[in-house]
Amino acid sequence: MFAIVRTGGKQYRVAAGDKIAVEKIEGEAGDTVSLGDILLAGDGGEVKDAKGLVVSAEIIAQTRGEKVIVFKKRRRHNYRRRNGHRQSLTLLRILAVGDAKKAAPKKEAAPKAEAAPAAEAKAAPAKEAAPKKAAAPKKEAAPKAEAEKKPAAKKAAPKKDA
Repeated sequence: MFAIVRTGGKQYRVAAGDKIAVEKIEGEAGDTVSLGDILLAGDGGEVKDAKGLVVSAEIIAQTRGEKVIVFKKRRRHNYRRRNGHRQSLTLLRILAVGDAKKAAPKKEAAPKAEAAPAAEAKAAPAKEAAPKKAAAPKKEAAPKAEAEKKPAAKKAAPKKDA
């Protein structure tokens, strides 16, 4: 079974087992995502109803595409600008094309989010246990220091020729 999916403003024909590079999708390698914007589905030569279908995919890697050089020039005006661009891409492996009920469940980022507060909770008591030092009072500048400064030397007046 195949499907035409739209993601990142582009359309892709996918089937189970395919690998595609799409515009960046949030997630880490190994996460499972579902592409829900299906335009067309089919099996062999038959076109099927795309309503209620979901394409599930696994993120292989987050990468960047080849560099594209953008060069602008206006002749006879000494105007040349060279710029490069690398698009952020996500490599996907299509796991299944099918009903939303049959599609592989998404891996949630909740366990990772729970692990982070636990690490903060362990670090927080260590910080609280350390005694805080009281700030030392600032000393005011002694007026004696200003009196000890030498007056600036006067510049000699330019000589006038008679």
